[in-house]
Amino acid sequence: MLAPSLGAYPVFVLKVLCFALFASAFNLLIGYVGLLSFGHAAFFGCAGYVSGLAWKSLGLTPELGLLAGIGTGALLGLVMGAIAIRRSGIYFSMITLALAQMLYFLCLQSPFTGGEDGLQGVPRGKLFGLLPLGDDTTLYYVSVAILVAVFAMIARAIHSPFGQILKAIKENEPRAVSLGYNVDRFKLVAFILSAALAGLAGSLKVLVLGFETLTDVHWSMSGLVVLMTLVGGLGTLFGPLVGAFVVIALENKLGEIGAWLASVTGMPWFNTLGESVSMVTGFIFVACVLCFRSGIVGTLQSRFRG
Repeated sequence: MLAPSLGAYPVFVLKVLCFALFASAFNLLIGYVGLLSFGHAAFFGCAGYVSGLAWKSLGLTPELGLLAGIGTGALLGLVMGAIAIRRSGIYFSMITLALAQMLYFLCLQSPFTGGEDGLQGVPRGKLFGLLPLGDDTTLYYVSVAILVAVFAMIARAIHSPFGQILKAIKENEPRAVSLGYNVDRFKLVAFILSAALAGLAGSLKVLVLGFETLTDVHWSMSGLVVLMTLVGGLGTLFGPLVGAFVVIALENKLGEIGAWLASVTGMPWFNTLGESVSMVTGFIFVACVLCFRSGIVGTLQSRFRG
């Protein structure tokens, strides 16, 4: 909450919040249902395009654009989920990836998305006609309020009877079926909820940055959110927030960190760290898989409980 007063770059913090929301949506599906989707970039990016067009071309208010993004994510989640949940394991993952890539090429070829140039110059407007979101500090507090509300909703969902059934499906699906639960229906509801929240994250990102590009629909974005969730901690409430901060900080601040290390150690090769983001991120991913199987937050929780 104190990030602006501490001198943090507002747009960087806002970007972290958007990806924390995206990772939380993904974590709801993989962390509590055990479904590994490689197609969440479709919800994230397509919702961003719809919201961006709603703001830029239709002149809708920010709240209506965000609702359009949520609706887009939910609708795509319904269609993709109805197809994908018929399979499990790697087959489920590959179906979500294939469907997401179809949407990627649709966005690439469609004239209203701007193709490779993307959607530029998206206005922020005023929330409810009162709050000027053009001010970074105002948008920051609005984004924090949205993130807190989503976190509260996810926490309520996973501790409800619905959430307990999702955990039962993840732990032992045949047992859940034998108890009379319609497993596919619960999976589909969880998939739609996760897709809707991913759509909200994509819409919020467009509001923050003012543009939307094909990068958000590409399969690599789905891989990035998997990385954030694993680094932070699967099945933990605050793991996605930590994972998003680590990954986005590496992407944006690694060059500065390398320059500082070069000045402190006198080793000029540290200056090249900014050009090796993928390699450093991959190293951290491997380290987490080998040494922190539960992610950063999951490992800390187990240590304190022990």
